Amino acid sequence: MLLDTASLYFRAFFGVPDSLRAPDGTPVNAVRGLLDFIARLVGDHSPRAVVACWDDDWRPAWRVELLASYKAHRLVEEVAGAPDVEETPDPLAAQVPVIVETLELLGVPIVGAAEHEADDVIGSLATQCRGPVDVVTGDRDLFQLVDDERDVRVLYTARGVGKLEIVNAARVRERYAVEPQQYADFAVLRGDPSDGLPGVHGIGDKTASALLAAHGDLAGIVRAATAGRAPASSYASRLAGTGDYLGAAVKVVAVVRDLEVPIDDLDLQAWTEADQQAWQEHVERWGLGGSSDRALAALAPLRPS
Repeated sequence: MLLDTASLYFRAFFGVPDSLRAPDGTPVNAVRGLLDFIARLVGDHSPRAVVACWDDDWRPAWRVELLASYKAHRLVEEVAGAPDVEETPDPLAAQVPVIVETLELLGVPIVGAAEHEADDVIGSLATQCRGPVDVVTGDRDLFQLVDDERDVRVLYTARGVGKLEIVNAARVRERYAVEPQQYADFAVLRGDPSDGLPGVHGIGDKTASALLAAHGDLAGIVRAATAGRAPASSYASRLAGTGDYLGAAVKVVAVVRDLEVPIDDLDLQAWTEADQQAWQEHVERWGLGGSSDRALAALAPLRPS
């Protein structure tokens, strides 16, 4: 089970009351919410391992160089030569280090990669690990990873962890009329404001899916438009008018799948008495209460004795 961790702790922060606080008054709603999400996910789906995939770089420079608008609307302020800072409520930013420590003490592996997003870590793990694989995310871009043959599916959290949508190839086809491997090209064509993708003017969901059905992929659509073959020929001027957008955006949206990731070291570790003591002290310090108990109980079957 691969967790899009930031997606989950943002959802926890906005969905769990901020009245949940540590003894010193620090809000811990995102921490406790994430623990409850993990408990629910593990309890409902019984994975053999759980991995917290991490944004070591939420807006990599190489993606911005390809497409300057990529996630630009999420910036606090762009400063030349400085790392991009994502707009994050202060009470949530203060909880992120606690989330890291909580996951570390639980023994849940945190996996990130320099100059890459959690999506790329997820893509690499999903590609390189033996199936089945569940990807837990609220990001539709990860639908491109769905693979029925390898038993890779997405547990989509748009309506909440308690109302997950299980996305397999049939669901992608039903919802968007494209195959999972076409989803990245589909997103480039129709655009995605949440990632700063402008799309192609006049091409929405239905047109994008029809073009992909006729021509296979974005490169095929461009070739057909250039050669005057329908239906792409009807959109030749619009496609040509995008300049470098199409080629750049495809590279931006495509999830990296070949990062060096620790696929052989993803299991929870056995706990020592010292680990248990450290966990209890952490729980008391931050007032994690029943959320800590539920997460611990759910993860217990995954931990070697």
